[in-house]
Amino acid sequence: MAKEKTQEMAKLSSQICDQISSVFSNPTSPYPPPLDLLVSELTQVSRRRNSHIFLYGVGREGLMLKAFAMRLFHLGLSSHIVFDMTTPPISSSDLLIASAGPGGFLTVDAICSVAKSNGAKVLLLTAQPETGTYVKHATDVCYVPAQTMASDGGDTVVSGERQLLPMGSVYEGALFVLFEMVVYKLGEVLGESPESVRSRHTNLE
Repeated sequence: MAKEKTQEMAKLSSQICDQISSVFSNPTSPYPPPLDLLVSELTQVSRRRNSHIFLYGVGREGLMLKAFAMRLFHLGLSSHIVFDMTTPPISSSDLLIASAGPGGFLTVDAICSVAKSNGAKVLLLTAQPETGTYVKHATDVCYVPAQTMASDGGDTVVSGERQLLPMGSVYEGALFVLFEMVVYKLGEVLGESPESVRSRHTNLE
């Protein structure tokens, strides 16, 4: 019984990982590859004096961005989650990274609009670059071609089986993987050693 349960877990985990991995085989043209775009934008910010990186997303997308903000801080960058009590004002030297997988949320639209009106660059992550309401605020669009709640078929059951990754789980999982790739590549660009990254981790745990 224990062996069967282990095999079931291994099978499910492989299927989930394969589904998320397949996202990065999808073409993104005419938009640039998301990994290259994020590394390039973050490298530029790192070279500007007194510049900050702001991150925002709703729901599970927001959780992925919070995890990303933590690692950017560990890389020595000034990263802030919108609505945190210690978040500074945004200005023209800064970068806002926001996400709205299905194409738009009222809160994301409003925050991007404020950032743009203050001269900041706005990098928008989405799976719906052509129809999203918030794209009008974008300096750059980071297209992640993954399934979201806007494209999962709603309550439709395919071939009598539930989806392994429902609603926006594919997009959210792809964000986690994408951000880990960015952290790895950006660490190389910034010349950050594993020791220097680890030294910035909190010790108040």
